[in-house]
Amino acid sequence: MGSLRRIAITAYRTLNPSSSSSVSSQSVCFRRRPLFPYSSSISPFTSQTNNDPHSIHIDLSNQEAKRSLFNRLLYRSKQRGFLELDLILGKWVEDNIHSLDESRIKALIQVLDVENPDLWRWISGQEQPPESISTNPVLNAVREKVTKNLDSYSAPETRATPGQPWVRGWDDIKKGRDGPITGNQ
Repeated sequence: MGSLRRIAITAYRTLNPSSSSSVSSQSVCFRRRPLFPYSSSISPFTSQTNNDPHSIHIDLSNQEAKRSLFNRLLYRSKQRGFLELDLILGKWVEDNIHSLDESRIKALIQVLDVENPDLWRWISGQEQPPESISTNPVLNAVREKVTKNLDSYSAPETRATPGQPWVRGWDDIKKGRDGPITGNQ
């Protein structure tokens, strides 16, 4: 730990040679750079300050602004911390981001602002979304893709009943009358 402090002091003195005589090992303080180059704590790519998706400013004026916006939205959709959503939402955004207009990008931002458990229940059909987001075209497109994939690749008996939690275990079919109703306990 002491060698790390010496390295930091040496680096500070190298970068600021005019103040090196007045720097002691106890007074060195490095300012951390923010992760995002914005001074406010709210990112311009979120609607947390206002629930109205039309109030978000989207800059699509040049290629660099578009690229930056698309990369941020793609990152937010693939790195949610909820593996199922990372895969489903990330793949949908990756496939469709370049064809979205400004209103659809705002709709995507509104979807990305939803908490993971709620979004998963809405996309998987366990619950109906509230009216404020049920008309969102991006959410509806993702739900449609998930439903289409379920219809194509899974048997109806392996799916949860619409409106019910999606909690089934791998050995539910083997259970007798004395087994638990759900899960693989």
